[in-house]
Amino acid sequence: MAARKRGNKLEKWEIALIKAMLARAGSSDQDILAYFTRPTRSINHRAIAEIRTESKHKSTKAAAEADLEDFLATWPEVDPQTGLSLRGDELLIKAREAMVAAVHVFNGAGLTFRAELFIVTSVIAWTYLLHAWFRREGIDYRYVESDGTIKKTKEGEDCYWDLGKCLRHARCPIPKGAITNLEFLLALRHEIEHRSTNRIDDAISAKLQACCINFNDSIKKLFGAQFGLERRLPIALQFVTFSADQRSILKKASNLPQHIATMMDAFHQRLTEEQQADSQFAYRVAFIPKTGNRASNADLAIEFVKADSAEGREINSVLLKEVDKRRFTATQIIRTIRDEGFPNFTQHHHTTLWQELDARNPTKGFGRPGDYPNTWVWYESWLARVRAHCQEHADRYAPLNRPTER
Repeated sequence: MAARKRGNKLEKWEIALIKAMLARAGSSDQDILAYFTRPTRSINHRAIAEIRTESKHKSTKAAAEADLEDFLATWPEVDPQTGLSLRGDELLIKAREAMVAAVHVFNGAGLTFRAELFIVTSVIAWTYLLHAWFRREGIDYRYVESDGTIKKTKEGEDCYWDLGKCLRHARCPIPKGAITNLEFLLALRHEIEHRSTNRIDDAISAKLQACCINFNDSIKKLFGAQFGLERRLPIALQFVTFSADQRSILKKASNLPQHIATMMDAFHQRLTEEQQADSQFAYRVAFIPKTGNRASNADLAIEFVKADSAEGREINSVLLKEVDKRRFTATQIIRTIRDEGFPNFTQHHHTTLWQELDARNPTKGFGRPGDYPNTWVWYESWLARVRAHCQEHADRYAPLNRPTER
């Protein structure tokens, strides 16, 4: 069961209905309370007494008899899968449905511009999710004019924060990696809004996958595990598999339009290597054919195992041999060398060394370009070369030996 959350208070429309119920004979406070308690919010029984005695909410008028009859006739008006109130939990329901729609659209057969549709719809989902959280926490998420009044639309409705504003709020509950992922998608959406694009699905699929996982993690953390989307969104089936050669051909045939490539390049340049490697920013998995060795899971198309388990280590070993060599970022190289007893080895020393040795020359075999523009990853052969360099110049990189105190 999810922990009790803040925001367990009645809204004005509910207070009006409660006053109408209290005006009727034969309804106890406990009976009335049952109509306004739901999975995302539990109301203390004293709230009804406060309304009845008018110690609170005195200015709120009772609902009309017809409105009360409509409420009672349709109660309980809830989502059958989650138990969420269609009126009281409207923002949370919309958030879930928008993300489900985004994934269904992206997985839909025959669609060409799937990424654009996913981004627009998932931004709506995240916006509703954060609005639901701000509302529960008592944070006013409406835009305010310079004179302190609430900003209005042309039709006179309140203007609520867009997703970018929500992410910048000091109390935004979303992890940094997930925020970076959403900032990337927002930047890409702005490009999509103002200029046409070619297909970009393949180039950003890791970000879209991370967006889905981040959303599911966030909704469960903020509102409860029962509101996760795992059961609503099964694994998508495909008619094809891709060999390494086919994959290479597809990537070459799907060149990004220049303005999208420029935007992605500029965004990645602002990130550190750790931020780019964060699974909340871009989520990647590797799949290998597997024959089930137990009758119970022989029919599973995908099986998830822990990386540190015996099976996980075996799979990782196969991937390292058949897919790629072990890779390191510059920061990981420096951290490893420091941990080995050379704490004075810095980023500057590393950069100077690879430039002097022309280590990024592909013929040297020390590394290769990273998955993003203007990034580089190093192989173990480069780690060994850096280690040898530091050992040769231990007086420069290792701390000076100090005399032992007597």
